[in-house]
Amino acid sequence: MSAVVGELMVRDLSVGIDVGGTNTDAVVLDADGHVIAWTKKATTEDVTGGIRAALSAVLAELGDARDRVSRVMLGTTHATNAIVRRRGLGRVAVIRLGAPASTEFPSLSDWPADLRGVVLAGALLAGGGHMIDGYPISPLDIDGIRRFLDGLEGRFDAVAVCGIFSPSFPEQELEVASIVGDHVGVDVPVSLSHEIGALGLLERENATVLNAALHGIARDVTQGLLTVVQEEKLDAATFFAQNDGTLMAVEYAARYPVLTIGSGPANSIRGAAFLSGADNAIIIDVGGTTSDLGVLVDRFPRESTLPREIGGVRTNFRMPDILSVGIGGGTIVDIAAGAPKHDSLGYLLTEQALLFGGDTPTLTDAAAMLTPGLIDGRALPALDRATRAGLGNALAVAHDRIESAVERMSLGRLGLPLVVVGGGGFLVPDRVLGASDVLHPDRGNVANAVGAAIALAGGRADQMCDYVDRAGAIEAAGRIAIERAIQAGADPRLVEIVDVLETPLSYSTSATLKVSVKAAGPLALIGNPAPLASHTPKDAS
Repeated sequence: MSAVVGELMVRDLSVGIDVGGTNTDAVVLDADGHVIAWTKKATTEDVTGGIRAALSAVLAELGDARDRVSRVMLGTTHATNAIVRRRGLGRVAVIRLGAPASTEFPSLSDWPADLRGVVLAGALLAGGGHMIDGYPISPLDIDGIRRFLDGLEGRFDAVAVCGIFSPSFPEQELEVASIVGDHVGVDVPVSLSHEIGALGLLERENATVLNAALHGIARDVTQGLLTVVQEEKLDAATFFAQNDGTLMAVEYAARYPVLTIGSGPANSIRGAAFLSGADNAIIIDVGGTTSDLGVLVDRFPRESTLPREIGGVRTNFRMPDILSVGIGGGTIVDIAAGAPKHDSLGYLLTEQALLFGGDTPTLTDAAAMLTPGLIDGRALPALDRATRAGLGNALAVAHDRIESAVERMSLGRLGLPLVVVGGGGFLVPDRVLGASDVLHPDRGNVANAVGAAIALAGGRADQMCDYVDRAGAIEAAGRIAIERAIQAGADPRLVEIVDVLETPLSYSTSATLKVSVKAAGPLALIGNPAPLASHTPKDAS
């Protein structure tokens, strides 16, 4: 039965859903952070089907308590898959502000030819942009922008705008957005680079174009989530997980779909932190195809300092520092070589692996050979000596690869525990060189969905400044980051600064810094109980 205080129902349950390549996981958490229902369902090609099945399963487990659900959070790889597969992407008109500078590097020139052909409707290098100190490179070419849009004759679905040094001086990009709205209509989505990427013109432009190309995909996925929630007649707010382990409102996700690309690994890291209680650790999420490793720093994913490639495109928006290793429960074993192949059964594991009556040896079979009854009491068929030797050797090779990956991610830092999550966590040995301890938290098999359920709403901002003005720049960036966190769904009363990063810039005439500020806070929901105090972020200001 639903919990009731007086005549008001306590709506204290949160649902987290994570859509992976093999499974769609869902969990229900109560206000104390306890997992009270969970499920794994096969991911479907249209994504919505898997979400529907997973949500329906956990709600059925709740019974009448389903009325206590107040929010539903989703993490998905749908945007990544669309880029990798070159499917469902929109045509983008690209406007770069910075002529006559940057003429040697045309827009999207470093993209794979097939992806560029799908996405690029046309590109313009227009007058505009700024120097590092804010001095304009040239006047904004308003007439040229209008002629460019007219020349495309409506053969585009979205517009991407990228100005040189716009993260520090966004005024021109905002003006172009207004021009586009007046000229072609407000229904055409406009992506502005200062809202998406960091400093670094080409990578920021790439991220902005990808964001514009994903608007149609984002519309379908967000509508799919809303449809499933409505079908279940839930009176619940909906949110999407983003790359840095925080959440954003559905409307925000529809506007910035590129920010969901790294949400899967980020969810796993945050979920592992929550379930294990660790503040700093190495996380390994072992799935059916790969093992993804990340690092937990003060309960948030360590971010990559290098440009990240998505579908062959270099970008510089914030992504977790992730190392993927081709080791998973469905990894096929080459018996003759006694080693894992670079291939996996994926969602066919339960049909074709030896343990499930099939004829394909996998690492799951190897683990079950050493630990009888490992998987639902299933037993392997009789194995000949060569097969047993091949499986045993392959498992040892897998252990070595996992150990090498842990050492690589630790960056020489000793004493960090290794937290193991994911459905294939049984592949990780009990002792790993370089880790102080190996932890297998309860419900670690659905840590990704737990990470979505407990995530905070977040925002970030970058500012350029002279060293003497750093305090003012941090304050200004902090205000913008807090505002963006609130736009993403954070409670204005509880949002706070959780990270400040100062990076000196080379090749400038004065001591110049780039200041990056991140804010996060619990979700703002009317009537929602207080956030879990033991899992609120640490103030790093």
